[in-house]
Amino acid sequence: MNRLPLLVAPLFFTLLLTGCNQSATTDTSQGDGSKKLVMGVSMLSMQNEFIVNVNDEISKKAQEAGVELITVDAERSALKQVEQIESFIAQKVDAIIMNPCEVEASSPAVAKALAANIPIINVNSETSAKPSAFVGSDDVESARIAMKFIADKLGGKGNVLMMHGYMGQAAQLKREQGAREVLKQYPNLKLIAHQTGEWDRAKAMALMENWIQSFGPQINAVFAQNDEMGLGAVKALTDAGLKDKVVVVSIDAIPDALQAVKKGTLDATVFQNAEQQGSKAIDIAIKAAKKQPFDKQTLIPFQLVTKANLSLFLK
Repeated sequence: MNRLPLLVAPLFFTLLLTGCNQSATTDTSQGDGSKKLVMGVSMLSMQNEFIVNVNDEISKKAQEAGVELITVDAERSALKQVEQIESFIAQKVDAIIMNPCEVEASSPAVAKALAANIPIINVNSETSAKPSAFVGSDDVESARIAMKFIADKLGGKGNVLMMHGYMGQAAQLKREQGAREVLKQYPNLKLIAHQTGEWDRAKAMALMENWIQSFGPQINAVFAQNDEMGLGAVKALTDAGLKDKVVVVSIDAIPDALQAVKKGTLDATVFQNAEQQGSKAIDIAIKAAKKQPFDKQTLIPFQLVTKANLSLFLK
């Protein structure tokens, strides 16, 4: 009987120490005493500069809001991405932000999250399965803008090459759709070849070198579905001494592309706002996690960037 107070006092002291240590190392609460939100983020590929820019903004805004992120790289694998979402579900995160690898193959991830009653927000790219919300831009419109620029530059007549992104991804499908819509309006604008460069600069450069061997001076323009590929095409054309005769347009307006437009090597790019996509995605994820009202779809407009308006986009 006399031993009880001796046991209680050390136990109380241990609990007190544990509480202090936890708040110093793994603080799971907000300043107002509410539970700290934890979110899973799965990005298509951290080798892609635009995707990295979107992720950087998500991380920045999450830090400002006191949200803990578990961020993973799907490395362009839809199968890996689905497994990552399953891991987030097992960890009982409050919300998920996914930058889908593929329209169809990444869809099971959406279904699994919703079945677990965890809100999932698709950013930048879409899935056939409808998520809690989508934040991005209308990729069909981006390609219309790019191909219309080419049509105007060539006077509606010439031979065009198109570099696709990662096949089966929403951006690739929609940018092809937009480009073909414009091509239909110009019967004398011929698509003489199209192939994937997988969003990659080096692969696009090799592809362009092959096309130069096949078509040479017949090439009048190249539409690359992202800047990385556009810059690869520019390098190959420059090395072959053909760039002055070929119009090259791409999409995203990453810093390297803006510098290329400034130098005159890339004729135009189409600005896609990575910062707004990232910040809106985390904002909506927070609202969804807190069960507050949120927009189911947020579309951020694209803008054509040429030498004429370049100063508006250079930082």
